[in-house]
Amino acid sequence: MYNLCTKEDLFMQFFTADTHFFHERLLGISEFAPRPFLTVEDMNQTIIDNWNRRVGENDVVYHLGDIAILHTRPEKDALEQIFNVLNQLNGRLVLIKGNHDSRALFKYLDKHNYPVGNHQKFEFHDVGVLIKMNHCQYYMTHYPMMMGIVKQIINLHGHIHHYAVPIKEDINVGVDTPETDYLKKKPPFGTPLSQAEIEEMVAGKAIDFAKRH
Repeated sequence: MYNLCTKEDLFMQFFTADTHFFHERLLGISEFAPRPFLTVEDMNQTIIDNWNRRVGENDVVYHLGDIAILHTRPEKDALEQIFNVLNQLNGRLVLIKGNHDSRALFKYLDKHNYPVGNHQKFEFHDVGVLIKMNHCQYYMTHYPMMMGIVKQIINLHGHIHHYAVPIKEDINVGVDTPETDYLKKKPPFGTPLSQAEIEEMVAGKAIDFAKRH
């Protein structure tokens, strides 16, 4: 008997958070969220381009919250603009709700969901998702979590932008994260992180903490 795999069954997993599409107040250089763009259009397009250079059509991207902030009225126009940006991104999006992600946005995306291969473009989670990669478990949330002493469980999170939690098991995967400093080669702004990069960041932070203690 042969195990036949279709093209749609072959995919890679990527991780990101805090894209904050359309968020004008984050533009510029700051300690909190350094984003050297003059316009949100420039920022949005940079994220889209760098995302699509890495992510394939059938790949999965776990987005750990704070997709966009747009206060255009009526609300339907804002939701449509956000959908149009997400529709330009390659891959299937597993969306974990952030503090800036409204219930209305998730409902709008669900209403306009569509197939990508054997799956839907969008998948929704209110709190978090647990996956296993290379004999290690990753609990993905928007807010950083205090996991306690649990072997082989890493918390991937966003929310805190250009800051890092002083816990070696917590890894910030947001587009502004300072923890890409643990990588030999830092990806361009807005590029979702690969499994290999996540593992390199986990190892680098563990080594860093071992040296400090």
